[in-house]
Amino acid sequence: MTFRNSAFVLTALLGTTSMAAAQCADPIKVGVLHSLSGTMAISETTLKDTMELLIENQNAAGGLLGCEIEAVVVDPASDWPLFAEKARELLTVSEVDVIFGSWTSVSRKSALPVLEELNGLMFYPVQYEGEESSRNVFYTGAAPNQQAIPATDYFLEELGVEKFALLGTDYVYPRTTNNILEAYLQSKGIPAEDIFVNYTPFGHSDWATIVADVVALGADGKQVGVISTINGDANIGFYKELAAAGVSADDLPVIAFSVGEEELSGLDTSDLVGHLAAWNYFQSAESELNDEWVAAWKAKMGEDRVTNDPMEAHYIGFNMWVNAVTEAGTTDVDAVREAMYGQEFPNLTGGTAVMLPNHHLAKPVLIGEITADGQFDIISQTAEVPGDAWTDYLPESAVLVSDWQTLGCGMYNTETETCVQLTSNY
Repeated sequence: MTFRNSAFVLTALLGTTSMAAAQCADPIKVGVLHSLSGTMAISETTLKDTMELLIENQNAAGGLLGCEIEAVVVDPASDWPLFAEKARELLTVSEVDVIFGSWTSVSRKSALPVLEELNGLMFYPVQYEGEESSRNVFYTGAAPNQQAIPATDYFLEELGVEKFALLGTDYVYPRTTNNILEAYLQSKGIPAEDIFVNYTPFGHSDWATIVADVVALGADGKQVGVISTINGDANIGFYKELAAAGVSADDLPVIAFSVGEEELSGLDTSDLVGHLAAWNYFQSAESELNDEWVAAWKAKMGEDRVTNDPMEAHYIGFNMWVNAVTEAGTTDVDAVREAMYGQEFPNLTGGTAVMLPNHHLAKPVLIGEITADGQFDIISQTAEVPGDAWTDYLPESAVLVSDWQTLGCGMYNTETETCVQLTSNY
């Protein structure tokens, strides 16, 4: 594959302001399905801004197939059933050619039946629990083997953590991820009684008791670590309570899967220095392409605006989609899907993202340490890790593979050599 139509960086950096797309009877429409209000707005608004900027710059570079691209933005308002309604609206009323959207897994799973019924195509940019492979979704965020498992290994091997507190928001992503992690930890010799699991509602704000319970886990002198799948604005209260309790990263390290630069931008991070996050990208990544991306983003959005991992996932996904449409010569979903397999595009950390037949990317795993300025010091980075739709640590999933390119199946049982089902396990 060649890297074509990298319009965002080229136009932003070279200062191109007018390279108007040829006139078409109708624009190519891109649906943007992100919450702009409610508990997830703290995370998702930036992704809406990212898509608008990517589209703006692609249009400045000549558009796509000689046509202008139009962003069709809707607000599902952190209301999970509304994601299905808004996805249907985008596909049937607005007649978009593709959707970029969702953050939480419950919002993605809400939209899935609509996408599969109408043969829509969605790019999903956020780390998730795996255990899913839809022919109508490309998963550009991390699967568990690209975030949760490597982060747990870091706790075990580098920090000597002996007891684990798995704290999550009460919905499918944390629960499934923690089921995987409980099985993984026990396979590594951590007894079940040394694994504390707790779930709280979206927007939860009273963390005093939970933090006290976690601190008490270390009363026997064993090193305790927190693996956090807390989502949305509940993170603000959690980290504030840690600081109020005088808990430092040396005492009780936290590694988060849903806290990035955007979430930290609203916090006083002086007391959070040393706590960790695992992603596939951080703003502080040292590469020429990332320097260009960050500069272009700040030039457009303001010096105070930060970049983050799901933003990079949209950056990669959008450019891969542009290249696939260009190769296919059409925005037809079936043709674009076939053209997506094997697509390559430079990631912002210095490597190359590759789209696999299981609709997941090969991406590096990064672990970052929170700094006083709300950024991350990257303390660990792997080579590209292929995303795995089905975990090896749950028996019912270990026998499954996803291969939409050659097997035409996302849930292929390798023992029975049969396709379990073609639609997703909603």
